[in-house]
Amino acid sequence: MRKLNFVFVLITLFVFTNCVNAQKTAELKIKTSAQCGMCKDRIEKAMAYETGIVSTNLDLVTKDLNVVYKPTKTTPDKVRIALTKIGYQADEFKADPIAYEALPPCCKIPEEGTKTDHKDCKH
Repeated sequence: MRKLNFVFVLITLFVFTNCVNAQKTAELKIKTSAQCGMCKDRIEKAMAYETGIVSTNLDLVTKDLNVVYKPTKTTPDKVRIALTKIGYQADEFKADPIAYEALPPCCKIPEEGTKTDHKDCKH
């Protein structure tokens, strides 16, 4: 009987731990103004240093940044603001103008009717 109780306690502890760990992170999808591989590298590297961010992945086709973060350490709006501070739009948040101007030309939003030359970008 003691063995059975011990096993029950271990199983309960395992299930509880997994439930708690599952709630420690949240996911967020942010529409960005990223244009190229350099943008992907810059965004993912910068976001790795932000408090509470576990991982990021930028899809260049959709321009969506997928973020896994710890809700106890940051908020979706703080994540968006961090993205704007490196020069990119984040959903409805506009890019910081000074950071945007510092971006390489291929990382800026093309003006209407023009094409961006990505020959100098790292892809």
